[in-house]
Amino acid sequence: MDKVIIKDLLARGVIGIRDWERDVEQDILINVTVYTDTLRAAETDSLDDCVDYSALAKKMQAHAETAKRLTVEALANDLAKICLEIPLVRKAVVRVEKPGAVRFAKSVGVEVERKRDE
Repeated sequence: MDKVIIKDLLARGVIGIRDWERDVEQDILINVTVYTDTLRAAETDSLDDCVDYSALAKKMQAHAETAKRLTVEALANDLAKICLEIPLVRKAVVRVEKPGAVRFAKSVGVEVERKRDE
Protein backbone atom coordinates (compact mmCIF):
# COMPACT_ATOMS: atom_id res chain seq x y z
CA MET A 1 0.00 0.00 0.00
CA ASP A 2 1.25 3.47 -0.88
CA LYS A 3 1.44 6.39 1.53
CA VAL A 4 0.54 10.07 1.43
CA ILE A 5 2.29 11.98 4.20
CA ILE A 6 1.48 15.30 5.83
CA LYS A 7 4.31 16.29 8.15
CA ASP A 8 4.34 18.88 10.95
CA LEU A 9 1.03 20.58 10.17
CA LEU A 10 0.67 23.35 12.74
CA ALA A 11 -2.70 24.35 14.16
CA ARG A 12 -3.55 26.66 17.05
CA GLY A 13 -6.51 25.72 19.16
CA VAL A 14 -7.95 25.07 22.58
CA ILE A 15 -6.97 21.66 23.91
CA GLY A 16 -6.40 20.42 27.43
CA ILE A 17 -8.06 19.63 30.72
CA ARG A 18 -6.71 22.40 32.92
CA ASP A 19 -8.71 25.58 33.41
CA TRP A 20 -6.04 27.78 31.88
CA GLU A 21 -5.87 25.52 28.82
CA ARG A 22 -9.55 26.16 28.13
CA ASP A 23 -8.87 29.91 27.85
CA VAL A 24 -5.89 30.01 25.48
CA GLU A 25 -4.98 28.62 22.12
CA GLN A 26 -1.98 26.32 22.06
CA ASP A 27 0.17 24.94 19.30
CA ILE A 28 -1.03 21.56 18.06
CA LEU A 29 1.31 19.63 15.80
CA ILE A 30 -0.26 17.10 13.44
CA ASN A 31 1.46 14.35 11.46
CA VAL A 32 -0.55 12.08 9.20
CA THR A 33 0.14 9.13 6.97
CA VAL A 34 -2.75 7.88 4.88
CA TYR A 35 -2.54 4.60 3.02
CA THR A 36 -3.92 4.40 -0.49
CA ASP A 37 -3.21 2.92 -3.89
CA THR A 38 -1.54 5.49 -6.16
CA LEU A 39 -1.33 3.29 -9.26
CA ARG A 40 -4.41 4.75 -10.97
CA ALA A 41 -3.29 8.29 -10.09
CA ALA A 42 0.10 7.55 -11.64
CA GLU A 43 -1.55 6.28 -14.82
CA THR A 44 -4.06 9.12 -15.23
CA ASP A 45 -2.00 11.93 -13.65
CA SER A 46 -5.32 13.32 -12.47
CA LEU A 47 -6.14 14.84 -9.09
CA ASP A 48 -9.47 12.99 -9.25
CA ASP A 49 -7.54 9.76 -8.69
CA CYS A 50 -5.37 11.14 -5.87
CA VAL A 51 -5.80 11.86 -2.20
CA ASP A 52 -5.93 15.67 -2.23
CA TYR A 53 -3.48 16.28 0.58
CA SER A 54 -3.99 20.05 0.46
CA ALA A 55 -7.74 19.73 1.04
CA LEU A 56 -7.15 17.09 3.72
CA ALA A 57 -4.63 19.29 5.55
CA LYS A 58 -7.00 22.26 5.50
CA LYS A 59 -9.87 20.15 6.85
CA MET A 60 -7.75 18.69 9.65
CA GLN A 61 -6.29 22.07 10.58
CA ALA A 62 -9.73 23.68 10.68
CA HIS A 63 -11.06 20.88 12.90
CA ALA A 64 -8.09 21.06 15.29
CA GLU A 65 -8.52 24.81 15.59
CA THR A 66 -12.25 24.67 16.39
CA ALA A 67 -12.92 21.35 18.14
CA LYS A 68 -11.83 22.45 21.63
CA ARG A 69 -11.20 18.86 22.69
CA LEU A 70 -10.12 18.05 26.23
CA THR A 71 -7.69 15.32 25.25
CA VAL A 72 -5.13 14.74 22.55
CA GLU A 73 -6.55 11.22 22.25
CA ALA A 74 -9.98 12.54 21.26
CA LEU A 75 -8.53 14.95 18.71
CA ALA A 76 -6.32 12.28 17.15
CA ASN A 77 -9.33 10.01 16.70
CA ASP A 78 -11.36 12.88 15.21
CA LEU A 79 -8.62 13.49 12.66
CA ALA A 80 -8.35 9.80 11.78
CA LYS A 81 -12.10 9.76 11.05
CA ILE A 82 -11.69 12.77 8.78
CA CYS A 83 -8.99 10.91 6.85
CA LEU A 84 -11.18 7.84 6.46
CA GLU A 85 -14.03 9.95 5.02
CA ILE A 86 -11.94 10.08 1.83
CA PRO A 87 -12.96 7.06 -0.28
CA LEU A 88 -9.41 6.40 -1.53
CA VAL A 89 -7.97 6.17 2.00
CA ARG A 90 -7.76 2.64 3.40
CA LYS A 91 -5.84 3.36 6.61
CA ALA A 92 -4.70 6.42 8.55
CA VAL A 93 -1.96 6.92 11.12
CA VAL A 94 -2.41 10.21 12.94
CA ARG A 95 -0.06 11.70 15.52
CA VAL A 96 -1.15 14.76 17.50
CA GLU A 97 1.37 16.53 19.72
CA LYS A 98 1.35 19.43 22.14
CA PRO A 99 4.80 21.02 21.96
CA GLY A 100 6.08 22.18 25.32
CA ALA A 101 3.23 20.60 27.30
CA VAL A 102 5.61 18.79 29.64
CA ARG A 103 8.60 20.49 31.18
CA PHE A 104 11.91 19.28 29.74
CA ALA A 105 10.14 17.52 26.84
CA LYS A 106 10.09 19.00 23.36
CA SER A 107 6.63 17.57 22.80
CA VAL A 108 4.10 15.02 24.03
CA GLY A 109 1.39 13.36 22.02
CA VAL A 110 -0.67 10.43 20.91
CA GLU A 111 -0.56 8.36 17.74
CA VAL A 112 -3.56 6.37 16.54
CA GLU A 113 -3.91 3.94 13.66
CA ARG A 114 -7.33 3.36 12.13
CA LYS A 115 -8.43 1.22 9.18
CA ARG A 116 -11.48 1.64 7.02
CA ASP A 117 -12.97 -1.65 8.23
CA GLU A 118 -12.82 -0.74 11.96
